[in-house]
Amino acid sequence: MGDILTGFVSILNLPILALIFLGVFMGIIVGAIPGLSVTMGVALFLPITFGMEPIAGLALLCGLYIGGTSGGLISAILLKMPGTASSVATTFDGHPMAMKGEAGKALGIGIVASFFGGLISYVILMFLAPFIARFALKFGPYEYFSIALFSMTMIVSLASGSIVKGVLSGMLGFIIAFVGIAPITSFRRFTFGIADLSAGFSILPILIGFFAIADILEALENKNKKQDLSTQDFKIRGFGFTRDDIKGQGFNFFASTLIGTGVGILPGLGGSICNLLAYSVCRGHSKYPEKYGTGIVDGLIASEASNNACTGGAMVPLLTLGLPGDNTTALILAGFMIHGITPGPLLFRTQGPLVYGIFAALLIANVMMLLIEFLGIRVFIRILQVPKNILLPIITVFCVVGAYANNNRVFDVLVMMLFGILGWVMKKAKLPVAPTILAFILCPTLETNLRRGLMKSQGSFLPFLTSPISCVFIVLAVVMLAYNIRKEILNAKKA
Repeated sequence: MGDILTGFVSILNLPILALIFLGVFMGIIVGAIPGLSVTMGVALFLPITFGMEPIAGLALLCGLYIGGTSGGLISAILLKMPGTASSVATTFDGHPMAMKGEAGKALGIGIVASFFGGLISYVILMFLAPFIARFALKFGPYEYFSIALFSMTMIVSLASGSIVKGVLSGMLGFIIAFVGIAPITSFRRFTFGIADLSAGFSILPILIGFFAIADILEALENKNKKQDLSTQDFKIRGFGFTRDDIKGQGFNFFASTLIGTGVGILPGLGGSICNLLAYSVCRGHSKYPEKYGTGIVDGLIASEASNNACTGGAMVPLLTLGLPGDNTTALILAGFMIHGITPGPLLFRTQGPLVYGIFAALLIANVMMLLIEFLGIRVFIRILQVPKNILLPIITVFCVVGAYANNNRVFDVLVMMLFGILGWVMKKAKLPVAPTILAFILCPTLETNLRRGLMKSQGSFLPFLTSPISCVFIVLAVVMLAYNIRKEILNAKKA
C-alpha cells in the first residue's frame, strides 16, 4: 500500500494531470474517427515524450491508450463504424439501439461498462501482476494454437441461425488472411505478382470497408426512403439509462471483464479479439441469444467491458516480462526504452515508484475518460440529427483519409472499397460479417503457432494434446462445437 500511495503522490500534480487529460481527450477523438487507430495516436505522440520526465511521458501515453480504446464506441454506436478494431462487436447491438431512438442509453451504458471494465482490470493489474505473469510464462506455441482454435469455435456462436453460413463466412476470413507472405517460411501466397499484396491486407481498411462503405452503399440503394428521426429522443438524464436497463447484467459484465483481462495478458492477441470473444461467449450463455444483434444492452456491455479490460491485461506482460500485449503496448514499451527503462521482472524492485505511478495514471485516466465522455454524450448524439445527404459524404471522406493514413498507400483505399462491396454483397446473401473478421484476426496466430509447435515437436501433433493447458482448450473447442451443432439441430426440429 505504501508503494501505491507513493505512485499517486507522483501523479497528483497539475502538469501531469493536464498531460493525462490531454492524452485521454486526444485518444477519444482518435478512437472515434474510423480509420485512425489507437496505435496511430500513440505513435504520433511518442516523439513528444522525448524531453519529458519518464512518469510524465508514460502517463500521457497511458491516457491516449485508454481514451482511444473507449472512444471507438462513439462511431460504432452512432454510425455503425467501429472507430477501432476493439469496437467491432459494439456495432452489433449499439447501432440498432441508436436507430431505435436509444442512442443516449447506448452511449451511457457503453461508457459505464468501459469505465468499470477498465477499473477492475487495473485493480487486477495492480495487485496480481507478478503472479499472473508467472502463469503466462507457461504459454508456448502449443497453448497459443489451442487458444486460437478454441476462439475459432466462436464463429459458430457469431453466426445467428446457421452454422453453415458461419463456417462459410469464417472460411472467407481465412482466405483473406492467407494473402501475403507466409509466417516462418516467408513464402508469397496469392499475390498474383502484385507487389502491394505481399504485405497482405491490413485490418483497418477491411473494417472500414465491411462496416462503413457497405452501409454507405446500402444507404445509397435506399436513398429514396425518408429518414425517420422522430423516434430518436435526445432528452436524456445522467448517463441515459436506469437501473432497470442493466438489471441482471452482473454475470455478463464480470465474464466479459475477465475474458478481456485474460486475453490482454496473453501477448499478441489484444482487444480486436477479446470483444468478439466476449460477445460470442455471452451470447452462447444467454437465455435469449436470438435477440443479440437486434439492439439489447447485453451485447453492448459484453463488448465494451471486455475491450477496456483488455487494456489493463495488456499492461501485465509489458511491465512484468517486457513483452507487449498488443500493438499499442509495443509503442508504450518504446516509451520506456526512450527513457532508458527496461520493463521486466526486476522493474518492480528497481523502479517501484514509477510502476505504481503508472498504475495511478491508468486509474486517473479511466476516471477522466468517464467524465469527458459523459459530458460529451449530448453532443455525440446530435450526429444522428444530421441529414444523410450531408453526413454520408463526410463519412466517406473520413473513410478514405483513414484508410490512406493507415500505411500511406492508395492501395489501402482500393482495398477498403473492395471490401465495402464485398460486405454489401454479404448482406444481400445474409452471410454474417463477424465470423469473417474473427477468422481474419485469428488466422495469423493460429497458423504461426501451429508451425512453431510442429517445428518444436519435429512434426508430431502429440504435444498439442499432452500439454495440459493446450489439451484443456482443445477439449473446450470440441465441446463448444458439439454443443452448438446439437443446439442448431434441436432448433431445426422445433421449426
